[in-house]
Amino acid sequence: MNLPKIYEPHLYESDIYDLWERSDAFTADPSSDKERFSIAMPPPNETGTLSLGHSLFLTLQDIMTRHARQQGKDALWLPGTDHAALAVNAIVEKQLAEEGKSKHDIGRDAFLERTREFVGNSRETMVSQMRAMGASADWSRQRYTLEPTLSRCVNETFVKMYGADLIYRGNRIVNWDPNLETNVSDDEMEHVEETTTFYTFKYGPFEIGTARPETKFGDKYVVMHPDDERYKDWQHGDTFEAEWINGPVTATVIKDEAIDMEFGTGVMTITPWHDHTDFEIAERHNLDKEQIIDFHGKLLPIAKEFAGIPIDEARPKIVEKLRDKNLVIKEDKNYTHTLAINERGKGKIEPQIRLQWFVDVNKPAVKWKGKTCSLKQVMRQVIDDSDITITPARFEKTYFNWIDNLRDWCVSRQIWWGHRIPAWYRETEDGTETHVGLKPPGDDSEGWHEWTQDPDTLDTWFSSSLWTWSTLLNAEAAQDETLDFEELLKRSPDYQAYHPTNVMETGWDIIFFWVARMVLSTTFMTGDVPFKQVYLHGMVRAEDGKKMSKSRPESIIDPMNVIPEYGSDALRLALIWGISPGNDQSWSYAKIQSTRNFCNKLWNIARYTEGKLGDDFTQPKKVEPVTPADHWMLDKLQHTIKKTGSRIEAMEFSEAFDELYHLVWDDFADWYVEATKNELNPGVLAYCLESILKLLHSFAPFITETIWQTLAWEKDSLLITSSWPKAVKADSKKAQQFDEVKTIVGEVRYITAALRVRNNLTLYYKENDFLEEQGELIKKLARLGGVRSVEDGSGLFLTETKHTCWLDIDKATAKRYSSELAGKIAEVDGQIQSLDARLNNKSYTAKAPKKLVEESKQQRKEATDKREKLVAELDRFRLDD
Repeated sequence: MNLPKIYEPHLYESDIYDLWERSDAFTADPSSDKERFSIAMPPPNETGTLSLGHSLFLTLQDIMTRHARQQGKDALWLPGTDHAALAVNAIVEKQLAEEGKSKHDIGRDAFLERTREFVGNSRETMVSQMRAMGASADWSRQRYTLEPTLSRCVNETFVKMYGADLIYRGNRIVNWDPNLETNVSDDEMEHVEETTTFYTFKYGPFEIGTARPETKFGDKYVVMHPDDERYKDWQHGDTFEAEWINGPVTATVIKDEAIDMEFGTGVMTITPWHDHTDFEIAERHNLDKEQIIDFHGKLLPIAKEFAGIPIDEARPKIVEKLRDKNLVIKEDKNYTHTLAINERGKGKIEPQIRLQWFVDVNKPAVKWKGKTCSLKQVMRQVIDDSDITITPARFEKTYFNWIDNLRDWCVSRQIWWGHRIPAWYRETEDGTETHVGLKPPGDDSEGWHEWTQDPDTLDTWFSSSLWTWSTLLNAEAAQDETLDFEELLKRSPDYQAYHPTNVMETGWDIIFFWVARMVLSTTFMTGDVPFKQVYLHGMVRAEDGKKMSKSRPESIIDPMNVIPEYGSDALRLALIWGISPGNDQSWSYAKIQSTRNFCNKLWNIARYTEGKLGDDFTQPKKVEPVTPADHWMLDKLQHTIKKTGSRIEAMEFSEAFDELYHLVWDDFADWYVEATKNELNPGVLAYCLESILKLLHSFAPFITETIWQTLAWEKDSLLITSSWPKAVKADSKKAQQFDEVKTIVGEVRYITAALRVRNNLTLYYKENDFLEEQGELIKKLARLGGVRSVEDGSGLFLTETKHTCWLDIDKATAKRYSSELAGKIAEVDGQIQSLDARLNNKSYTAKAPKKLVEESKQQRKEATDKREKLVAELDRFRLDD
């Protein structure tokens, strides 16, 4: 026998993957006339190693891609990695700090060279781990967000948006990290709860509340809702005098609907320089803005005696000064609020107004479907018009809510690693002159060499928002600077063949930061959507349901530690079994043990088949069902082929595998294989295994290909390139006969187990052609001593079959078990009576805690359900007298 007794994944997986790569099974062909399927792999950060989240998206996308190939499509799964600007920059700066240096000590060029070396090593690690997961990506097309072609696309996009007045440089509020000294995007922040003190201060005739008194030095506006009846006597623009931190101030009343009347006193002072909402209020009413905190997290001279002090240190001192002025009304020391932290540098985010580059999402400057729209309008319209669908659909509401509240996007970062902004400046008598272009200014005019490029780099999401199409451009053509952008698109066969992509599969947590921005950039640059469908998966959490975190090392599961023990297939199956789109899941070792057992079951089925067919295994055979078991199995297979295909197409991956699990374990292994021990049909048995391997290949590629290759199904053939199985029709009436056999066998097995009697009982019947024909099969499957026809007789009659038959079980055995059941029923009746007495006691239901009353009601329901089952079982065990 070629298949060993035990399946050991580590002995096969690497060789199988090498076989696939050598055969070019992953390679797409844009010259093909086949139907296309394309998907762009979300590029993992080069700093990391494979996580369970990566493993999940790799599995889901691999299932889609392999299935598309089985459907005869030209499938492109394009892989790549992200330069991860902020994450990489933070790591390299930390390494330098450990050496007692800073990036400024070594200079920009040396810093970038060092960073390139670091990410090159990380990239290879990540890619090798993707291969270990079985990712059938087209590695010949592997891309990288900082490679020359993609860099050109980034610059083209920036310049084109600038030319359309969609990118501008201005003073607006940004998320500033004083630790890393850079802006950060919303997605690069994590929000943690902090318990602090909430202060209520006297401010002239008003009471105002804040948890951050250190920002209040420049406050000179009081804002209230125009509909707040408490302040109806105050008019917009009214002024009043107030004693404040550094003495008297003249404050102005501002009426604005942004105020939450239910929060605090319904009145607040604003700090436009250091709060996004306050900034927007100030913009609407043309109010002054003044910086209170510097870019290092220290107070500026406006704070007078507190100038130069870090804000956390200054806060209690400021409160003490206000207390001395009798301006502190109340202090709530148990106030919980959300604090924004930079995910990378762990610094507290301090909003700051800075001169930065922004994408204008509201300017009507985009041509879309014959209309001039804003980027925000296009982002909404592609969903409204179903140009793009989102699975699950409930996330459309989340998507729209984000768009409706979308602010102009700050795309500049104060770090060195990344795409440098294609803008140059020089000082003239009239001020600063700006040049934005694909290349620096270079002409014969006096002073052209005095231009200096902007030192900032672009937000990582700006480059990754171009991912679906920039990765498809012809690299050689992209280096031809004489080609304009439209011509470059035309000369890129991959772009013409595979864009827009069919699906974008990613986590629900980046629907805003990446998915929406891909829509924004791609529609503007190409006039088309980036993808036709979005599938959002959930997060993989720790076993306790909490987020995996470096602060809890024991909570983190490393896939590279799981695969050697369980195999890649078991990991893949465990990750997708039981999931639903958009919902998080908890890691479960119990689940992966089940999926490993499933792989072992498949292996044993293959060994059984090889043992039955021997050297005759690969010989062509007609699939001609003979027995009811043959027809039944083919009928089940026909149903599963159709159902599984539909499930995968509908992206119901867990449901698709569940169909296959029950087909393999329940139908094929537990019933059909056992039936073949009575009467073997080599053609049907071989066809069933072949079809099962094809159906399972997308989900468990390594073990299915290993079996395929070991059994040498067809010379030099690969399972990965084989087509989706074709169903063989079966006789439904004959299939139903085997269902009847299963019913009889199942009931016999249940009875013998319940009564704890010997297995070699006899099943009797009277004048029955069906039982005459299927008697031998029933005998073997039910492990009976015999199945015999008699003129008359008594025993324990079967109740679930339409055929009259009975087992030779004596009255004493049945009565013994009936007595046991009656005793259990009496015990449950006692429980029900006790619970009824408790629940009918008005004093108990009125005074007992609600939780206890509900628990009592639930206990009664469970007891009643148990009684019904016991009574039904007692009725079943009847003896004919």
